[in-house]
Amino acid sequence: MQQRFVMVPGIGGSGPEHWQSLWQGLWPGTSRLAPRSWDQPELGDWIAALERAVVAAPRPPVLICHSLGCLLFAQWRAASVLPVAAAFLVAVPDPEGPSFPAAARAFGLLPGAGFGAQAVLAVASADDPYDPAGKAIGWAETQGARALRLGARGHLNGAAKLGEWPEGQAILAAFLQEIGA
Repeated sequence: MQQRFVMVPGIGGSGPEHWQSLWQGLWPGTSRLAPRSWDQPELGDWIAALERAVVAAPRPPVLICHSLGCLLFAQWRAASVLPVAAAFLVAVPDPEGPSFPAAARAFGLLPGAGFGAQAVLAVASADDPYDPAGKAIGWAETQGARALRLGARGHLNGAAKLGEWPEGQAILAAFLQEIGA
């Protein structure tokens, strides 16, 4: 893929076996935001890190967000005027769900302003423990995302053993083709 991407992981930073890290290795020119801490997320720091990553991109990038990174996108979008080409949100977590990490509560105070004019695709698994009732994917739809609900895939993370997640690559490629990005 020739598009410039910015990876926006969740807590832990998407380790070496996570599809985000594997995709970053496959696609030259892909960057990743760099907050002070992946394990002790501070909303203001993460918003600033995403702002820096978007500013550093040679053109408006496609943001590829996972889990808490999806909520970060929502928070950043409400605070920033910088353009992005699109956002690909995977496994949006429910901040009111039983598995949501207490360390990330500030991320869960979700803005209701919508995602703006750029195209957003939100991908969800039918059995995601971080969105067990489907509230988060529903919220993403109300903000302007198109939702794609997959079958049982867990949290769509490294633990799900997706490898390079070819299904996700195909979904992303089709989305980018559809929007002309």
